[in-house]
Amino acid sequence: MAAAAEDSRTPEARYETRARTRDGIGKYYFGREIAQVMGHQGASWLERPEREEEERTDLLLAELKLKAGDAVADVGAGSGYFSWRMARVVGEKGAVYAVEIQQEFLDLLMANMKRRGVGDIVRPVLGTVQDPGLPEGAVDLILLVDVYHEFDFPFEMTRAMIRALKPGGRLVLVEYRGEDPAVPIKLLHKMTVAQVRKELSVHPVIFVENIRALPRQHVLVFRKE
Repeated sequence: MAAAAEDSRTPEARYETRARTRDGIGKYYFGREIAQVMGHQGASWLERPEREEEERTDLLLAELKLKAGDAVADVGAGSGYFSWRMARVVGEKGAVYAVEIQQEFLDLLMANMKRRGVGDIVRPVLGTVQDPGLPEGAVDLILLVDVYHEFDFPFEMTRAMIRALKPGGRLVLVEYRGEDPAVPIKLLHKMTVAQVRKELSVHPVIFVENIRALPRQHVLVFRKE
């Protein structure tokens, strides 16, 4: 479906309401049931000591190829696991917009940023389920780590994120591999490459690559046209 055609559809036409499974919300987009959002009560899982080894988060940061002075966004930032790591790379001349829809997460995140010494670089943003609240045309890279599959309004959120990107800016989706039954994550919290590409095909972005560097996750890179 062309981007213009999808943009003209109403939300009622864009999404389906069907039977709700245990981990979903009963709302479907391109045939995929949207997963339930992880609440701020799950912050300890995001910060678990074994996370770097399990997910090789160090490799992900290296693959992003951030530069000093970059403006980046961590959408669905949670406790700020990636926010402070990216802040150390972009430095004082850069910016990290840490986006959450839960104020409790933002409060926790900023406490973590101050403790890490990057509170002046990381900017908390309280978004909504349809708009991350990012400045238009201001961001070099938007990172979504295991969050896109939980968007209540994936079309609207993606459209708003693309507006926030600079021309040629990158949108990077990190998702547990839905094609691999050995990845020990609930099915609705995983995505296949084909599904991600299908859903983003209605937006003005170009698929660049699937970086195959992580043991359990896809790193899907799109570039704004």
